[in-house]
Amino acid sequence: MKYFNYILIVIGAIVALYSKAGTEQNQYVLIGGIVVLMIGIYRISRNIPSKNDEDNTQDTSEEE
Repeated sequence: MKYFNYILIVIGAIVALYSKAGTEQNQYVLIGGIVVLMIGIYRISRNIPSKNDEDNTQDTSEEE
């Protein structure tokens, strides 16, 4: 499933760059590529723990 997120990011970036490369820019393709890119980034960032949450758990264990 992790690789699926990376594939989404790569496909979104390629589609966004492809739509920008032509002389007549297709805005719907550009928007679609950016949406796919953002979905991939969001899905990856969901699994990264917050730095603040990590600090809070260390502080509470030190106080006990």
